[in-house]
Amino acid sequence: MTPEEGNRKSGISPASSPNFAGVKNKIMVLSGKGGVGKSSVAACLALGLADRGFRVGVMDVDFHGPSIPVIFGFEGQKAMGDESGIFPIEVGGNLKVISIALFLEDRDGAVIWRGPLKMTAIRQFIEDIHWGDLDYLIIDSPPGTGDEPLSVAQLIPDAWGLIVTTPQELAMSDVRKSINFCRRIGMRLLGVVENMGGLVCPNCGERIDVFGRGGAEKLSEDMDVEILVSLPLDGDFTAWTDRGGAGEGDYRALEGVAGILDELVEKVVVKTSGVSSSVSD
Repeated sequence: MTPEEGNRKSGISPASSPNFAGVKNKIMVLSGKGGVGKSSVAACLALGLADRGFRVGVMDVDFHGPSIPVIFGFEGQKAMGDESGIFPIEVGGNLKVISIALFLEDRDGAVIWRGPLKMTAIRQFIEDIHWGDLDYLIIDSPPGTGDEPLSVAQLIPDAWGLIVTTPQELAMSDVRKSINFCRRIGMRLLGVVENMGGLVCPNCGERIDVFGRGGAEKLSEDMDVEILVSLPLDGDFTAWTDRGGAGEGDYRALEGVAGILDELVEKVVVKTSGVSSSVSD
């Protein structure tokens, strides 16, 4: 059953709600396994789009391990609302963020939910958040192909998929499942981001392939999918996410990856709109 058929059968139409009607492009960021930097890539994609003047939202549906609040540096903050909905946290003038962490009393407390509760929460994130007019909504989903990504696909059938992986074969094996997931449910696939593609020695400048090499190229050939960019294993990038660097509103301080992230953002813009909108235009 395709997401559209499931929506018709169940009467689901959250995308028509007043709070969500102004959202244009929706991009779900997926990964086959955890620990590949999916949330970091999602946050930087949102920052890069906002930096280009687009109105952007980030919807964190990783209920069991939300990383977005850490990356944006708003741990401990709470979402506020009124009778018509809930206000997301704003970063700069044109970036809005929502996460389950904004509703938890104990930030270390476990969210113990089965599938129906997750789908209800995702639907509320769609219908009850004051998103306003957005050019892009970036949806950070948990690893795998379980309840959350499936619920997003059913509730937002026009979403794009963007997959993040690392070069080692174990991750590549899992990412193949994510690609097949997108194709099985009819989700348009933007491509794959390879993260932690190699480490440049700070002393000699030699590249060290910590997680192997060549996996992305083979994946591209075998699965007929585009590898959009390959990000290196960068210590500054890791430290930036840990200290909430995204809350500063951009990733310009990350000299080792900023240019590659710009390339990713540009490719996403071209693929979703067919029109280049780089900063130099």
